[in-house]
Amino acid sequence: MNTEKFKLEFALSGTSKQIIWNTISTATGLSNWFSEEVIIQANHFTFIWGETERRTAELIQLQKYSYVRFHWTDDEDDTAYFEIKMTHNELTDHFVLEITDYAERSEKEEMIEIWNAQIESLRRTYGM
Repeated sequence: MNTEKFKLEFALSGTSKQIIWNTISTATGLSNWFSEEVIIQANHFTFIWGETERRTAELIQLQKYSYVRFHWTDDEDDTAYFEIKMTHNELTDHFVLEITDYAERSEKEEMIEIWNAQIESLRRTYGM
């Protein structure tokens, strides 16, 4: 597989550190914007979209109030992961979500569009 790493940044306003952390690290938070349902068993998060689509990711790193990093269990590239990192800009008092992900070169633009749509869903859901 020839995957390529990419990063995206999204500024969020009108929210708190606790709300963002819960949004990116809990089953309830993730099911409000990332997928329709999330089931957590130990360090495995099963993300469900619709009636038939589901993928499981292993939580490989977590630093509270900073980031969560997952690896899709069906991904052939053992080094690939997706990470959702939160930072706070003291100057603007906004939080920033930094997304790191991997995609096949031919699918990169589609993955960026998917992340843009998911973050837009997060903004609408939480008024950010």
